[in-house]
Amino acid sequence: MADKKSASTDIVTVPNLISAARLVLAIVLFVLIERSMHAAALWAFLVAASTDWIDGWYARRFNAVSVLGRILDPLVDKVIVCGAFILLAARSLPGEPAPAIAPWMALVVVVRELVVTALRAELERSGRDFSAGWSGKLKMVFQCLAIAAELLLRSGLLLPFEAAQAVVRVVAALLAWAAVVLTVWSGVEYLVKAVQLVGSPRERRA
Repeated sequence: MADKKSASTDIVTVPNLISAARLVLAIVLFVLIERSMHAAALWAFLVAASTDWIDGWYARRFNAVSVLGRILDPLVDKVIVCGAFILLAARSLPGEPAPAIAPWMALVVVVRELVVTALRAELERSGRDFSAGWSGKLKMVFQCLAIAAELLLRSGLLLPFEAAQAVVRVVAALLAWAAVVLTVWSGVEYLVKAVQLVGSPRERRA
């Protein structure tokens, strides 16, 4: 992650435009899920998830890091993941097995993101580095894999392949559980880090 001092105050930058486009795509994704157009939703999600790294890579490669971008990029990630988890957990198909993503899993994901976002905002406001660790990045990967697997199951693309559908159903359940475990793990890790930062000498100044 880039140094805060090097972040510009520019609003219209290429990374910010990419993040804004992903936010619009997130809205499209939610509408598609709401209308049970899961095949189209799968492709929309794959585009949104696969282009996640582009804005960050561009910002670092071409020194286009901005204050807005540091906020917008992770915010869009959270909107996409939390929104997809909520909508998929709330929409089980009639006559079909329960979705791999259960409502309580969506609740865990949303609560974790709210808590970590609040901690990051407060600590970075005071000049502390509260950047994402490997556990946070890993949970993001598994969250995206779980969403993609659930959308694939609902898309109907596997209907001609019963064996593959059964395998993907099991994989989707395992991915959902792994995503939840990593979500809790990374959340606890961030809480411990926050406590350590608050208790550091710099924070205890008069």
